[in-house]
Amino acid sequence: MHIIKKIALLLFCLSLLAACGSTGDKKKKKSIQEPNFKEAAELNVQLAVGYIQRKQYTPARDKLEKSIEQNPDYVPAYKTLAYLYALLGLTEKAEEMYQEALELKPLDADLSNSYGAFLCTQSKFDEAQTYFKVAYSDPFYESGYLAESNSGSCYVEDGKFKEAESHLRRSLRKDPKLPGSLISMAEVGIKTDRDLMARAYIERYFAVKSASAESLWIAAQAERNLGDKVHYMKYARKILHDYTDSDEAGWIEAQARSDRLR
Repeated sequence: MHIIKKIALLLFCLSLLAACGSTGDKKKKKSIQEPNFKEAAELNVQLAVGYIQRKQYTPARDKLEKSIEQNPDYVPAYKTLAYLYALLGLTEKAEEMYQEALELKPLDADLSNSYGAFLCTQSKFDEAQTYFKVAYSDPFYESGYLAESNSGSCYVEDGKFKEAESHLRRSLRKDPKLPGSLISMAEVGIKTDRDLMARAYIERYFAVKSASAESLWIAAQAERNLGDKVHYMKYARKILHDYTDSDEAGWIEAQARSDRLR
């Protein structure tokens, strides 16, 4: 694993300078203030987050690397850099950054939640749930409901719908408008043949979040299974119009071909 080395201070602190001579001049103290590397590290992470939001990934990486140089113990810098690497598909580098962060704070709830989400994207479901549990079991972690939501969504990916529903419902009791939990509950409805439930949750999702190809696909499947051709076609057309090159558009076209052959 790549080891980040601590940088040496470049400035010397002068505690006392005496005036030369035998004239009895008073001694004067003169100090040079050390740079506050901890504050600088925090600022660089904040700047990096802004760059990431604007999809300026190179300066974001540079700021995060600088932050780690300034304060090698600052966990948010490692976590944000790991997120950036994962976002760019550099999974090995993301794993390295997460491991370095975990060496510094192995039981940090927010870090565990973030790492669990990363592991879930790598289909390491059991390991992901271990880290989610660290997060949502921490009574002092104010975002524990987000870890519950991530845990539930990960269980959906793993095909464990009973466990998924339990965690998702707990997260929604804390925040009834949590988009990730709403869309995952809609997907649970589809996967467990409860299409009215899927319709209800995807409508709640649309009330708080703009439609995406994924959410429109779930909505279309609920309506198709319920036999509502009008609403199915509304969602299908929107996918084909707004998300022409998406996987969901391909699936809609495949369904249309299948229906014609029946």
